[in-house]
Amino acid sequence: MIEKVELQWLLSFQAVYEQLSFKRAAEQLQLPTSNVSRHVALLEQQLNLRLLERTTRKMIATAAGKQLYQSITPLTQAMNDALEEVSLQGDALSGHLKIIMPDLPFLAEIIADYCRRYPQIQLSCDTQLNPTEGLLDGFDLVLRFGRGPLEDSGWVAKEILRWPSCIVAAPQLLEQHSMPRSLHDLGKVPCITSLSVLQGMPWRFKGDQTLQVQSGYRVNSGHMAKAAALKGLGFAILPRHACQADIDSEALIEIDLNCEPEDLVLYAFYSGRKYPLEKVKVFLEHLQSGMIELNEEADRVALSID
Repeated sequence: MIEKVELQWLLSFQAVYEQLSFKRAAEQLQLPTSNVSRHVALLEQQLNLRLLERTTRKMIATAAGKQLYQSITPLTQAMNDALEEVSLQGDALSGHLKIIMPDLPFLAEIIADYCRRYPQIQLSCDTQLNPTEGLLDGFDLVLRFGRGPLEDSGWVAKEILRWPSCIVAAPQLLEQHSMPRSLHDLGKVPCITSLSVLQGMPWRFKGDQTLQVQSGYRVNSGHMAKAAALKGLGFAILPRHACQADIDSEALIEIDLNCEPEDLVLYAFYSGRKYPLEKVKVFLEHLQSGMIELNEEADRVALSID
């Protein structure tokens, strides 16, 4: 049977299964959509069974499709690892590095410098603040922000940078609402929250405490959150260094509660294999080195997301 099935058919099926879309699978594989569709059709024809049920609105894997995907994924991963290991025998770092990360200037500079330093690396980078779990498949590295305990997954999480945070409000807002002294009080006043990133709501505090706050202003931007806080639209959690000047000038008032908000952390997630791929390991080293050099830009960076 195996001599009648081409490897590319299996890779195309695997990508379509993960993305539930021929178009997105084709983008991941860097192939025409028609080729990917034909590969899956040929595989189904050779196996004489349906692997994916297609409708005009969605795609669902059949029981046979799910079984095949679970069986071939460890094999294709092992083959890829073997090829990566052999490629490292050369004199220069090479291969295809696939990353998801926030669209931040400092990261753009670091990645461009990495590719300049290692010209045989091929880069594919998707910029997203909050990639869905299914989208992570097929990528070598994901850079993402977080607050508090991370959800359990098969990915290894490496902390890249951490920003202590505080709760602030404008003086005009405190004229309308009493100064909150506890989480209970904070739950009764208007707050500025993230729309989808950082797990949206509830707000997370040290000691594994959470609070479902009231919010009519939800944004995926620290710049927008700070601007709204300065206008008195609500209480906000901001990286401390990004609003310290406003606290010193009394444009914002720090709220002293009986607990502290969790730090804002930039994490790098990569496959849970025992040893990271060399291209990922070298990139992480380059990233951390670049973070040290660009530390003076932390104010601008941290405000890009909260």
